[in-house]
Amino acid sequence: MKTFIGLGSNLGERESMIRRALDELASLPSTTLVRASSLYDTEPVGDPDQPGFLNAVAELETELTARQLLWNLLLIERRLGRVRTRHWGPRVIDLDLLLHGNEVLDQPDLKVPHPELIRRSFVLVPLVELDPLVVHPVTGETLLAHLSRLNNARPPVKKGTRLWN
Repeated sequence: MKTFIGLGSNLGERESMIRRALDELASLPSTTLVRASSLYDTEPVGDPDQPGFLNAVAELETELTARQLLWNLLLIERRLGRVRTRHWGPRVIDLDLLLHGNEVLDQPDLKVPHPELIRRSFVLVPLVELDPLVVHPVTGETLLAHLSRLNNARPPVKKGTRLWN
């Protein structure tokens, strides 16, 4: 199933942490890392009193269920040193399940598509870079259409280095 994972880091060696997380994603069972977006520098959202983020999106092909994938994302975060201290606070790594095929799940601890997806340019820009025609399974619109409506409404997203050649 075509799946998209958001990656973010604003503590320590941000690029190195995202690359390590991508390696971990690539080693998940029944999962292939198809590709990753460029890296993007972004201002923090929610709590502005923290360092800027480096963000990217990974495209996976996986046979894991959304719940199995979430469990693995949390394990990867823990292995890479993430400690959850405050909501929207600084973190060495953040992995978000953005889309899992066309699934729509609304459970207390698992919401797919990610509920903030269409309001976050720092996620939409790299996701649209990978696949501009992905359709949001709830709204029925392309993510490119959602991104065009966010233009100038959110903090700037600046393209950094490429992850893949």
